[in-house]
Amino acid sequence: MPGHWSFDELKRHVTNGEIDTVLACFVDMQGRLIGKRFHANFFVESAHDETHGCNYLLANDIDMEPVPGYKAASWKQGYGDFVIKPDLSTIRHIPWLEKCALVLCDILDHHHHEDLAHSPRAILKRQLARLKERGYLAYFASELEFYLFDETYETARAKHWKGMATASPYIQDYVIQMTTKEDAVMRAIRNGLFDAGIPVENSKGEWGPGQEEINVRYAEALEMADRHVVMKNGCKEIATQMGKAITFMAKYDYSLAGSSSHVHNSLWSADGKTPLFFDKKAEHTMSPLMRQWVAGQLKYADDFTYFLAPYINSYKRFQAGTFAPTKNVWSLDNRTAGFRLCGEGTKGIRIECRIGGADLNPYLAFAGLIASGLAGIDEKLELGAPFQGDAYGGTRLKEIPKTLRDATDTLARSRMLKEALGEDVVEHYVHTAKWEQFEYDRRVTDWELHRGFERY
Repeated sequence: MPGHWSFDELKRHVTNGEIDTVLACFVDMQGRLIGKRFHANFFVESAHDETHGCNYLLANDIDMEPVPGYKAASWKQGYGDFVIKPDLSTIRHIPWLEKCALVLCDILDHHHHEDLAHSPRAILKRQLARLKERGYLAYFASELEFYLFDETYETARAKHWKGMATASPYIQDYVIQMTTKEDAVMRAIRNGLFDAGIPVENSKGEWGPGQEEINVRYAEALEMADRHVVMKNGCKEIATQMGKAITFMAKYDYSLAGSSSHVHNSLWSADGKTPLFFDKKAEHTMSPLMRQWVAGQLKYADDFTYFLAPYINSYKRFQAGTFAPTKNVWSLDNRTAGFRLCGEGTKGIRIECRIGGADLNPYLAFAGLIASGLAGIDEKLELGAPFQGDAYGGTRLKEIPKTLRDATDTLARSRMLKEALGEDVVEHYVHTAKWEQFEYDRRVTDWELHRGFERY
């Protein structure tokens, strides 16, 4: 695979003068790459072992403002350091940045050098350790949808993010002639990501004007989450270099299709060779293990919806007739349901969770899906019959949480997640969600100005 390098290969490229910058990045609660740009010589000589950063970076909001009330970091505690520990197995070339390589990092406690439990990568690694204990390997794939604009971020900001020109004025789902006009950007994204060691399969137009989707090959869960965050960051950087803007908001315009991140997941043997979800003699070729896994995800979907929909805006995506789900049901190849069976009759059989938006943090989303799936196995849950028909019209079906407040309350009450992730971890993200709600509730919106500016 082009782009992936060992540490020895990185040192050789640095010595040859082909690389002069190394990005040492970790993932924050919002799923963004946070870190430092190292002079490559210093990185290979010293900083490859560890560096440090302020612990407020996992205790702030999307605007990078410190949020009061966290146990893990606060003004009272003085906002000290944590350790940023490069995972040298994640080194990759970043071809769209000049002479640049990137390494993803784990976050460790500054004193005892163990994984910081509330860091997103550590949360997923804890669930993968639970799988490993049972002899399971999880394969995941996350699709990403986004809107591409014939705007720069500066012109979009000047327009107050209203009336922006999308790359196409028409719905372009799968339409080649429409997406050809945008392929200068999309080709640069496909090739750039591939050369960075991310195996891109395809891109396509989506169900919105100027909306795109990019798909990459499935991988072991941690590798897939790593690909997801590098891919998302790369798409924005490449678009910016070409004078364009991209948004991964779940619902940037209420009248247009939302942007999803559907997550496919399955269990395999520890060596990754035997599919544990496939039973050619079983109904729908779903093994008993798969049925329990899916039943757990259905039972606990409300508990981890926050990990799939982390913002106020996320819940505006859940609208009937938009290919975004509103009901927590499973189905056979039915895009109106929250969970869809894919690959029936093949070794690639898997369940697709359609609840998540493109704004999700993949480490948290994957961890929630694994924790709930394991709960289904431990509880030996029975999976009911698949839903048939239009789930949007099913008035008696279980609803996906309608608001962030609803999802936060369910997360706060979740005994399953507290046991699987740790009570302090759940409390940390409940506090994050409540701050998002607080910030929204106290702001004056355009709707309020429109109604009240001249009227009272």
